[in-house]
Amino acid sequence: MDFKQEVVNALHQALGTDLDVAAIAAAIETPKSSDLGDYAFPTFALAKLYHKAPKMIAADLATAIDAKPFEAVRAVGGYVNFFLDKVSFAHSVLTTIAQDPAHYGDQQLGTGNVPIDMSSPNIAKPMSMGHLRSTVIGNALANILAKVGYTPIKINHLGDWGTQFGKLIVAYRKWGNEADVRQDPIHYLVQYYVQFHEEAEKDPHLDDEARAVFKQLEDGDPEVTKLWAWFREESLKEFTRIYDMLGVTFDSFNGEAFYNDKMDGVVQALEDKGLLHESQGAEIVDLSKYDLNPALIKKSDGATLYMTRDLAAAFYRHAEYDFVQSLYVVGNEQREHFDQLKAVIKEMGDDWADEIHHIPFGLITSGGKKLSTRKGNIILLEQVLNDAIALAQAQIAEKHPDLADAATVAHQVGVGAVIFHDLKNERLDSFDFNLEEVVRFEGETGPYVQYTNARANSILNKTTVAPAPEVALTDPTAWDVLKLLADYPNVIARAAQAYEPSVIAKYALRLAKAFNKYYAATKVLVDDAELPARLAMVQATTQVLTSALALLGVGAPAEM
Repeated sequence: MDFKQEVVNALHQALGTDLDVAAIAAAIETPKSSDLGDYAFPTFALAKLYHKAPKMIAADLATAIDAKPFEAVRAVGGYVNFFLDKVSFAHSVLTTIAQDPAHYGDQQLGTGNVPIDMSSPNIAKPMSMGHLRSTVIGNALANILAKVGYTPIKINHLGDWGTQFGKLIVAYRKWGNEADVRQDPIHYLVQYYVQFHEEAEKDPHLDDEARAVFKQLEDGDPEVTKLWAWFREESLKEFTRIYDMLGVTFDSFNGEAFYNDKMDGVVQALEDKGLLHESQGAEIVDLSKYDLNPALIKKSDGATLYMTRDLAAAFYRHAEYDFVQSLYVVGNEQREHFDQLKAVIKEMGDDWADEIHHIPFGLITSGGKKLSTRKGNIILLEQVLNDAIALAQAQIAEKHPDLADAATVAHQVGVGAVIFHDLKNERLDSFDFNLEEVVRFEGETGPYVQYTNARANSILNKTTVAPAPEVALTDPTAWDVLKLLADYPNVIARAAQAYEPSVIAKYALRLAKAFNKYYAATKVLVDDAELPARLAMVQATTQVLTSALALLGVGAPAEM
């Protein structure tokens, strides 16, 4: 039952032709407190039409509205406040969830393939905390979009091409040795990379040497290609272990190198359309009509750039997946790059450029400082996850020393805490990371939501009485929980439309807080006529919390 629509219909019946249904629906507000009603209609916009004060309009409307479907309709100031019939509302919401809990909130906002370019670590560098955001935001968006009808395709566009490989190969040849790399590949490859930048500040000719080596790689030099393939293979082993910890999978690992033989076609198409222009020996596409800097397609030495490869990738994905949307979960600092990418595709006459969406996000900092491989300021993601699991293990041992399968639960809680903390922040916000705050069982954390879910499960396990949503629930302390349960489909839709997983995370926190407040005020397991109905609400709460956490890529242990 659409309770908001009932309010809209009642208002429309009272207002007649003075305001259409769409305008009424757009004006409806949700009061901050249930004491002020469940929906409110402001009358200020009607003051000119009726030549009356909003307070008088509200009073007249409240009298004219058919109040039978509602518990009450009251005029308060310039608002008409609607109080829903709590018993029928509870029955409707709890019955709907109980009928198909796994699919509660499913909807059809769209159909079709949605490739999601996400994670994309650079080969021969460690997975650091700097890679967390793209990985978990992309994974959550894939889950959310699948929930609303789309077919997400998760693509790990590996950074396995580019001038940095020229730098790395030069560094390895000068300062590296095979035995060290075989013993601890990522550690030593990063060490060489950092050393290269330190030395290049003293000797700028090293950068020229690195560019020349990368050009050899592009041209297929066997020795250079062999080194590159080795670095890639060793890196993928490291990445896979960390993705397994996070519970993140991919549909494609086609990285930058995959497009090495697909760029010539793009460059030729740009040439054929008369879009390529020479500028200081380089080839560019002029984007001044979009108020953008020119897109650099080829350097003066003929080497390609990110733009060339991303154009090749965009055309390949459009041909391969026939996408309805194409998402790039990439940091905010790359905003202009993606504006240029879309503009070049538009200039080529392809309107599907409008379906390309850059999903930007802010930075994770440590002690207020940006994380940087080049500067050696790295916080390793695997170490953070292991530390989080250890912190969770310690708290579980203290709270529940005899917990069965404590190691699995500690993994779910520790890793889930790191993921949830990232996703509760709005995408564009940057934040400083403090692990001890992240893994706390109290406050606005993932473990708090997980613990609330486990508490709800424990209530259900303490009784043999079956939950029954058809039994009338009249308990007023349950109202805030019921309204949040009813709002879950709308929350999912808002998250999908805004590409914003924090909408789900913040909702999970609100529901957990409302349930804990209810639990503190109500003796759930009292054996009376409403016990089956209360249990139905407890069951619905754990089902919705489990679903919300799953959308974020976070586990929901039944016991903690």
